[in-house]
Amino acid sequence: MKTLRLFWLLPVVACLSSCLSLNSDEQQAEAAEKAVLAKHDELMAQMDQLTTLRQQLQKTPGPDTVAAGRHRRALLAADAAMMDWMHRYQKPADTVAVAQRLAYFAAQQQRMDSVAGLFRTSLDSARLVLGK
Repeated sequence: MKTLRLFWLLPVVACLSSCLSLNSDEQQAEAAEKAVLAKHDELMAQMDQLTTLRQQLQKTPGPDTVAAGRHRRALLAADAAMMDWMHRYQKPADTVAVAQRLAYFAAQQQRMDSVAGLFRTSLDSARLVLGK
């Protein structure tokens, strides 16, 4: 009789363990999405600096207006990269397989890292030109 009870308990335990691993995969996908969006939010907080520096470069008189123009265009490129990412980003539906969602969020994280690099270099170089 005890063996029969254990026999019926095995599928329940197997189902429970698979549900727990699914939950873990779901949590990984949610964490990956949150990481991408956190990077986005971090960069969006720097958009005011980008705009301010671009305006200052435009107003800056001086002998090296070619360099100022080059740095202003770099700031515009960083801004455009962010806007492009925001227009192209589409959260995958919850019905999409977790592995595919994780791959999508990994690719988006790489794109955000690239945009962050553009932000960093353009902001730093513009500050150097302006002497800040």
